[in-house]
Amino acid sequence: MKKLLVLLLLSLGLAGCGSSDPSARSGHDQVLTVAATAVPHAEILKAIKPLLAKQGIDLQIKVFADYVQPNEQVVEKNIDVNYFETEPYLDAYNAQRGTNLVTIIGVHIEPFGAYSRRIHAIGDLPDGASVALPNDPSNDSRALLLLARHGLITLRDPDNQLSTVKDITANPHHLKFRELEAAMLPRTLDEVDLALINTNYALSAGLNPVKDALLIEDKNSPYVNYLVGRPDNRDDPRVKALAAALTSPEARQFIIDHYHGAVLPAF
Repeated sequence: MKKLLVLLLLSLGLAGCGSSDPSARSGHDQVLTVAATAVPHAEILKAIKPLLAKQGIDLQIKVFADYVQPNEQVVEKNIDVNYFETEPYLDAYNAQRGTNLVTIIGVHIEPFGAYSRRIHAIGDLPDGASVALPNDPSNDSRALLLLARHGLITLRDPDNQLSTVKDITANPHHLKFRELEAAMLPRTLDEVDLALINTNYALSAGLNPVKDALLIEDKNSPYVNYLVGRPDNRDDPRVKALAAALTSPEARQFIIDHYHGAVLPAF
């Protein structure tokens, strides 16, 4: 009886040791968490989730309403990767926070636009108009570059992707700028003459960038939205599988069919 008990305990101990081998586990080892903003990022992720499920990967999508937490959660290793940002935004975030998040693959472009409920054409923008801009460095400069390309302002360096209002060298229409959190901008449309809004927030607010934007970036926009991770997990097989799914023919077709030009595939 004692020998039988010893053998039983040994077998249980070996089974416990065996479960610590990643190759022996299923289920939890195949979970991959990704932080995203709701539109279009989470929608695109949901569309390609079945592709990953076929590979045994459970993609868990964590939706955020801001542009800070998705990076913070990845840095702190609470979430594996994120999908919501452009490379200029990531560069500015890393520089400000002393972090080293890395781009993994570019997925789509969201042409950035200017919107108004007070005017119907940009030529109707009055002198002294109030203009709302995103307050983060990357998107603030993106908005200013769009205004500069259409002759509303002049910037010291029209190619500087981190330009600020301090870099405005000419403001012939005496525009008055308000810098606000990007997610708040759609709510300001009744309060300002013009608002420069990221497409994800424009879509969430029911705006159609193709039809409603008075100014909009073209398909050559350098602001590609990337899948982003950490140096320690960028080569994780699960992350590579997600990168492949996000740039698959299925993902491309979903973007084309679902957004009708408001979001463009970058691959």
